[in-house]
Formats: sequence, structure tokens, C-alpha cells
Amino acid sequence: MEKYVIKGGNPLVGEVEIGGAKNAALAILAAATMTDETVYIDNMPDESDTNAMLQAIASTGAHVERVDRHAVKINASAVHNYTIEDYIKKIRASYYLLGAFLGKYKQAGVVLPSGCNIGLRPIDQHIKGFTALGATVNIEHGIIDAHADKLVGSHIYLDVVSVGATINIMMAATMAEGKTIIENAAKEPHVVDFANFLNSMGANIKGAGTDVIRIKGVERLHGTEYTIIPDQIEAGTFMLAAAATKGDITVKNVIPKHLESISAKLIEMGCQVHESDDAVRVVATRRLQNTHVKTLPYPGYPTDMQPQITVALGLASGISIVTESIFENRFKYVDELTRMGACIKVEGSTAIIEGVDKYTGAVVSAPDLRAGAALVIAALTAEGYSSVEDIKYIERGYEDFDQKLRDLGGIIEKVDSERDEQKFKMKHA
Repeated sequence: MEKYVIKGGNPLVGEVEIGGAKNAALAILAAATMTDETVYIDNMPDESDTNAMLQAIASTGAHVERVDRHAVKINASAVHNYTIEDYIKKIRASYYLLGAFLGKYKQAGVVLPSGCNIGLRPIDQHIKGFTALGATVNIEHGIIDAHADKLVGSHIYLDVVSVGATINIMMAATMAEGKTIIENAAKEPHVVDFANFLNSMGANIKGAGTDVIRIKGVERLHGTEYTIIPDQIEAGTFMLAAAATKGDITVKNVIPKHLESISAKLIEMGCQVHESDDAVRVVATRRLQNTHVKTLPYPGYPTDMQPQITVALGLASGISIVTESIFENRFKYVDELTRMGACIKVEGSTAIIEGVDKYTGAVVSAPDLRAGAALVIAALTAEGYSSVEDIKYIERGYEDFDQKLRDLGGIIEKVDSERDEQKFKMKHA
């Protein structure tokens, strides 16, 4: 089983190029099946989640052509299988194929999704939206089945802000008859990017990025060429890595506005943050200062950046408090971080962090995608050697993570045997 072995203690210094946004890519790939014409998608991240989505799309009869590592052509004119079970079970975003197929073909079946175990992510708001548009939705034998004779626009108020439900309802409503209004919609950057993608295919969507999205249904969508936005969470991860390791990293190919909540917290923690048109530089020259963080829907502090800032605050002076308001099971990594010397007490949805002078190397296991990346950051700061196991979670959402960290001066390698781990330790003794 592959794992990362890491020798900590080096500040991360240099430049890193950020790839396309995974959370936008998964939705956009699904929506590419909503036209019979060819869709070209660029700046697609090469990660296990996006690759699983492409395999699932190909299994429906659609033609999928990898133009290069970060570009793909999809032509769905030959789709004949409307129930998707293979390849898709391990990724939460599998449910996007429900909205796409229901919108285009008025029928869809997708195996219930899994993904990271960070808490309940119910699909009740998705079902509420589909039903409001006129679909019948059933869950049997682990498969969500949705079908409709026709879809008709409706006024839908989401009970909770949900990125997945917002995107799925947008897809189904795009080819429904009449007008749909989604209130209490998610405003995340990848929701806006997704709406821009659909509009480039001929959809009529207005208001993405606000809490009210208005959609006027169209009869058909056409082909397009589209470039996915940079990944806000990958960028934020490297920003926090600079802070935790007392480094100096310029994060390139980003949209700084998408990172404002992260930048604001880094400034509170005593870092220097310099923005330019498409880059953010984070410099940490002294011990971090304590602060309080609460995760919120965009434009608040992202839940996907909660483990990374907790790792950094574990090394800050004083006591910090991190409150998780999105997922109820997102502190599973704290036990692993405690092995490295962190002093963190979790009470319900709140972590109380007493900063320590240093972490020490340990064997830890990644419980999910973002927590795994955070544990890698902790290991890079730690005294001595660490091993991070279950890196399959990390590879779901980070492309070439270990290589990018090496390019910044991190001492890290991916190994799949005890022998290789020993060779790594001898090399860096």
C-alpha cells in the first residue's frame, strides 16, 4: 500500500502552480453529457475522482477522449445506458449524473455515493428539487432512480445551503419547460463556474454567485470549449503550508478573490499576504498567532480548509478555537495529529487548540481527503520522520501533491514498501 514518508523541518519556499478546480470539474464533466455535440474541457485536474467520473461517463456509451493530461473531449450522442453503477461508487459527486441525465434524457439511475467519511451529506435537497420539477425519485437496492415524462420549472427554496443540490437542480432545470427559481442557493466559486459552463452551452442561467438563481429552460444545448477555474482549496492548502512551515510560497494561477477568507485568517495569524492579478504570496517569518475560525458557506471560511488551518494553529502561540458548522464528523484527524504532539480537545463541533512549540514525527493515517493533506503539512513541520498512510484519499483531490511539495523544498516521497521507506531514511539521515 502506497504512503508518503516525510522528513520535517524544512520551510517550504518557492512557487507552485495550481491546477483546475476538482469540485467544478466533476460537475462540468457530468453536464458535458447534456448535449449531442462535442464538448472540449481544458484545465481539468488529473486526479482519481475526475478519472472515475470520466470512466463512468464512458460506461454510458458516451465517447470520451483524453486529448492530453488536462484536457478531454466528450461526445454523448451515443449514450444508451442511463443507470451508472461502475466506477462511481467511491466519489460523492456521482450524484451529478442524476441531474444531467434527468435534464437531458428524463431518466437516470446512480448508485448511492460514498466519498470521504466526514459526516452526513444527505441528498434530500436534491430529491426535493427534482420532485418540484416533476420527477419521481425512488431509492431501491442502493440506487437512486429518477424519471419524468417532462420537467416543468418551479420555485425551489433550499432548506440548507447545498452546493451539490444547487448544481444538480440547475442541471435538471436547464432543460425543463418554463422558469425555475432556486432560493438559498450556494454561492461557491465552482457554482458560478458551473453556471458559466452551462451558459456557454446555450443555457439561460442568471444570478449564480448570489443566493437566488433564475433559470429559463431551453430545448437543447450545444457543444462548447471551456476552461475550468483554478482550485481554491488546493491553493489554500499551499498557503497554509507556507504558514505552518515558516515558509515563503507564491501560489500561481489563482483567483485571489476566491481566497479572501483564507488570506484574512493568515493575516490575523501574523503572516504577510501579497496579492497580484493571478497569484498570492504567503510569507511566515515568525511564530503564528492564535485566532478563532468558524467554517461557513462561501464567502465564509471553507470547510475544506478546516483541517489545514487547525494544523497551523496547533503550532501558534496561545489558544485558538475552530468551529465546524458544515460537517459533523470533520475532526477525525485530531487523534492522528495528537500522535505528533498536538494539544487539541474536541467538544462537539468545536476544537480547542493549545499551541505547542513543535510537532514530532509519527506514523499517521489519512481519514479523508483534506485531513490527509493537513497531516502531510504537519509532517513537513515535524521533528524527525513521519509516515502518512491511506494516501488514496489525498490523491482524490490533489494532483502531483508530493512532487509539488518537493519542488518547494519539502523532503517527501511516495513509497510502497518498508524497504523503500528505509532507503528514504538512510538517504536523508
